Amino acid sequence: MGKTINAVIIDDNEVVTGSVKKYFSSNAGVKIVESFQDGKEGLDFLVKYVDHYDLIMLDVLLPQIDGLRILEELKARGIEKKIIVLSSYKDDYTIRRAQTLGADYFMLKPFDVNSLENRIKDIFEKDCLAKFREVENIEIEVSTLLHNLGIPSHVRGYQYIREGVLLIYESSKIVTLVTKEIYPKIANKYETTSSRVERAIRHAIEISWVRGDLKLMERIFGNSIDFERSKPTNSEFLTTLADRLRLGKKELVA
Repeated sequence: MGKTINAVIIDDNEVVTGSVKKYFSSNAGVKIVESFQDGKEGLDFLVKYVDHYDLIMLDVLLPQIDGLRILEELKARGIEKKIIVLSSYKDDYTIRRAQTLGADYFMLKPFDVNSLENRIKDIFEKDCLAKFREVENIEIEVSTLLHNLGIPSHVRGYQYIREGVLLIYESSKIVTLVTKEIYPKIANKYETTSSRVERAIRHAIEISWVRGDLKLMERIFGNSIDFERSKPTNSEFLTTLADRLRLGKKELVA
């Protein structure tokens, strides 16, 4: 990334800010110069010390002044910085509004801090905006789809399924190699074992089969699944979701 990127994070979630600050404390590429849990305090700093930072990372829901209001104020004052919105809010209006107000990226919580670092690299590289927007849209679509399928984000298998679907989506060559290729990649990223990844995904699918939208499942899996007697295998679940995304079936999450 060249020179060190000075970043400000505004988020009232101490776990999020703590993990981000800890991760970048030993990273020469990104330095967290300030962090705020209050929207007004964060905005005051951004306005007063414009030359002290290159990147803003902020949540939408904040005490006193919310994230969208902060973006409105920055835009009104002509302050142009790289901006990443970190939020559990995934509605289309919030995403579009944030982008209209100058946000370069919208990252859904929970997120992997290593992925955050990669997105920071992306937005500071030239000629990467088109690719960046495509990645952003797919990540949001996958997350939204999993939520609609009844898989809560706090379940460990949620992250594993999300990662697996994205891996298959990006490379059709490994569609049939879930056990040999996908599980080890996920296990390596999350510092666990392939067998634990497999069990966590299986558990998440079982939750989905109880809590998910039956009509949505029928549209996704068609007649290949007997809803009364069986659930899809891990491989079938991952590859089917990836295929649907690849075909651009956005109506599935409408």
